[in-house]
Amino acid sequence: MDLWEAIKSRHSVRNYTDRKIEGDVKEQLIQMVNVCNRESGLHIQLCLNEPRAFSGMMAKYGKFKNVNNYIALVGRKEKGLEEKCGYYGEKIVLKAQQLGLNTCWVALTYSKGKSTAVVEKGEKFLMVIAIGYGETSGAAHKGKPIEDLCRVKGVMPDWFRRGIEAAQLAPTAINQQKFLFELNGNTVKATSLFGPNSRVDLGIVKYHFEIGTSGGNWHWE
Repeated sequence: MDLWEAIKSRHSVRNYTDRKIEGDVKEQLIQMVNVCNRESGLHIQLCLNEPRAFSGMMAKYGKFKNVNNYIALVGRKEKGLEEKCGYYGEKIVLKAQQLGLNTCWVALTYSKGKSTAVVEKGEKFLMVIAIGYGETSGAAHKGKPIEDLCRVKGVMPDWFRRGIEAAQLAPTAINQQKFLFELNGNTVKATSLFGPNSRVDLGIVKYHFEIGTSGGNWHWE
């Protein structure tokens, strides 16, 4: 599947099978993590066959089951870390979807202390993404209408609408969709609104927007 198909088929999954991530799927996933780290300067880590981070009461409260693999989003403590983790984390999420895997962004309902992720001095362990072969493919959740997610001066161009439609399908914390895209000429401004982890969400939706607007003549403010 291409990235647009991955966007449409991706849904959050909390329950996983015992099937291991291995072979070519594992290698392609590692390669994507390495590419994202080189591009971003982040310290993203793929933690495989490691169930301890999701073995406590917090994971049960979050209704997670059999999470044995996750992506640890780690990076230097600096301005923009949250947005960068969202952007590159979602790159890995959509690659995982293309590889036949399922995922779920997780901010609180896991144990950082039990994780095997390495956090160097000056770095922050932001959150994780559960990953594996889901018991199901998940389900879509109702989102806000496009008109609530953007502001446009004049007629909305097709490329911009495609971008908003892609952003509309992005995962956000508690499905809050606390973001706003504004178009002025061919300049696009994306803003995170008040809400938990909304700056991470901003990075996620900006990546989706870029995929949806492929071929459009525009640039970020």
